Amino acid sequence: MVSKDQRRRQLAREKFERQQQRRSVARRKTRRRNVIVASAVAVALAAGVAAYASAGLTGGDEVASAPPAPKNPCAAPAEGTPSKKTWKKEPAMSVDTSASYAAKLSTTCGTIELKLDPGKAPHTVNSFAFLAGQGYFDHSRCHRLVDAGIHVLQCGDPTATGSGNPGYTLPDENLKDPRLKGGVYPAGTVAMANSYDGKDEKTRNSGGSQFFLVFQDSRLPPNYTPFGTITGGMDVLRKIADAGATSPDPQTGNTAPHAHVVIDKAAVTKS
Repeated sequence: MVSKDQRRRQLAREKFERQQQRRSVARRKTRRRNVIVASAVAVALAAGVAAYASAGLTGGDEVASAPPAPKNPCAAPAEGTPSKKTWKKEPAMSVDTSASYAAKLSTTCGTIELKLDPGKAPHTVNSFAFLAGQGYFDHSRCHRLVDAGIHVLQCGDPTATGSGNPGYTLPDENLKDPRLKGGVYPAGTVAMANSYDGKDEKTRNSGGSQFFLVFQDSRLPPNYTPFGTITGGMDVLRKIADAGATSPDPQTGNTAPHAHVVIDKAAVTKS
């Protein structure tokens, strides 16, 4: 049987345990509340930092606005759509290798005139004249401009992606032209682009329809068929170059000219 004294001590102990339990619960609540408050402060600070950072990035118009895109110095293109024609094989030879041929590229930025060299690059000139006669170049955009290291405007791809071709390939020609001294394509050169990778000989003889116009001496390995010279329109090319180029396209890697260069009409004549 429990004595009164023992019962009193038991009740006192239970009371003490309840007090300790209440204090423990209170402490946990306090800690939890403090954690929530601290988290809220952290979130508020983070939001403040983010807001400050955003303000710093967006700022006023003078700080945040991107530089305006260069003005297109060229006219609107003539009505029409780029060619979708392709051929299964290189056209039959029809140029007179002893004659002179001239090409006229009427572009939205001005006229560019070329003298072609059928005696030095008969396959390339023959194909160029054939494609011009088929309207293959008409309404096509010059899709690539490089004005650092090399200085070229590349045209001749109706898809304007850098991957278009007429369905056939051309043999490399005239790669030992004496004008290509010291690994330099001099200003005024007209040359055929190709997909030679510099390693695998199987990638040679891969020219098609894409050609480039050199408007300033450019150091390039002699792997691209030179088939003519620019006789008029260097001022047009300089105007195009002065407008600059875009950043590399993530899909194609091309740096397109800001100038909207479209060949409205290409024509080749025998003289």
